[in-house]
Amino acid sequence: MISLSKKYLTSIEDLSEDEIRYLISQAIEFKTKKSDNGNNNQILAGKTLALMFEKPSTRTRLSFEAAMFQLGGNTIYLNANDLQLSRGESIQDTAKTISLYVDCLVSRVHSHNTIIELSQNCKIPLINGLSDLYHPCQSLADLMTILEYKKSFKGLTLAWIGDGNNVCNDLLMGCAKVGINIRAAIPEGYEPPQHVLEVVTHESKLKQTDFTIVREPVYAVRNADVVVTDTFVSIGKEKEVDKRKSIFIPKYQVNDQLMNYSKDNAIFMHCLPAKRGQEVTSEVIDGKKSVVWDEAENRLHVQKSLLVSLLI
Repeated sequence: MISLSKKYLTSIEDLSEDEIRYLISQAIEFKTKKSDNGNNNQILAGKTLALMFEKPSTRTRLSFEAAMFQLGGNTIYLNANDLQLSRGESIQDTAKTISLYVDCLVSRVHSHNTIIELSQNCKIPLINGLSDLYHPCQSLADLMTILEYKKSFKGLTLAWIGDGNNVCNDLLMGCAKVGINIRAAIPEGYEPPQHVLEVVTHESKLKQTDFTIVREPVYAVRNADVVVTDTFVSIGKEKEVDKRKSIFIPKYQVNDQLMNYSKDNAIFMHCLPAKRGQEVTSEVIDGKKSVVWDEAENRLHVQKSLLVSLLI
């Protein structure tokens, strides 16, 4: 067991390649123990995790609560509207207060600036449960899923189709760090932030892998090992729904016709929730190449790995 070099996870950028690989390896061990009914590990007994959420959640909340329970710990769910934050208390004071009572904080927020301010003021480990810029826990689960199905990262090509959003940002950085080739089909004006592009470019050069942003999904998917997409309308972008639909649909929709350009043994991934009939068709998400349910389950095992590495 190793401890992470930083006592917080704001994005995949915070993790080295070795740390990413270790977290995934440990997550796979937790998954194996669960399938063998060796699920009575009380390693986090007496520990308490706070979940401070400004946004709705299914997988993030459930996976963290289940992870803590299965490892012997406790969770406290904090709706931001129920906190003094809603009445004007500063993030700085809130972070310092939460640090007095619990052992770790997972925060799911609208603005990534909130995550940064929390990380600067928390006296306990902090995990980004999703912000407008990053979703590191999802990316770790995605990389775990890829490794399970493909056995190695070396030589793989991942095709991202759609919006350069928070999930895309962390996944591209994670893929670059572990040596996966990347082809991202993203419409002009919807690319990841410049900083993310610089990190991915730098890491790809170090690993001598390819990183390309293209406009044509067919080019990205051709002979790809992994095809990934996400909603075109993330939380906070609801006012842009009509504009985004006109840009992304049908060109950037992952359907059977597009998937046929990928390798025969390619896998399809989506972080969920999916808007069926928009970014992906039901035929694909329910099809033989889809691994979305394994991907969703792996959130649980990655959360366990993260929590143990940060708290032990």
